[in-house]
Amino acid sequence: MSSVGGAVVAAAAAAAAGGGGAGTPHVLAVDDSSVDRAVIAAILRSSSFRVTAVDSGKRALELLGSEPNVSMIITDYWMPEMTGYELLKKVKESSELKQIPVVIMSSENVPTRITRCLEEGAEDFLVKPVRPSDVYRVFSRVLR
Repeated sequence: MSSVGGAVVAAAAAAAAGGGGAGTPHVLAVDDSSVDRAVIAAILRSSSFRVTAVDSGKRALELLGSEPNVSMIITDYWMPEMTGYELLKKVKESSELKQIPVVIMSSENVPTRITRCLEEGAEDFLVKPVRPSDVYRVFSRVLR
């Protein structure tokens, strides 16, 4: 049985999905940058995740209200209207959403910000540019 890289993550994630959709984990990617949104979506799709990409925290909350089968949220920190940190807090304060793991991304490596996000309940904090190896590491640990 040989599995490499993304295949291992996809298999672990499919096992963790527990019957949502077609057994494929659904990741909500949130970033106001269309380039960063496309990059993270491509990385996730290459590992066989189902991806919905939105450009704001407000749109993410709207989608979460109508889409019950989100396995994980990966969000940028700095966005207009609602930061990724504010989105994280809203998710963790909601009895319906708080079980969804949230990963924060940022181009700025600010230790106090990272600590604050982790203390608020983020599963991890990735510094951009996000690499496939970062995604595989986080998702294989979180969606097991």
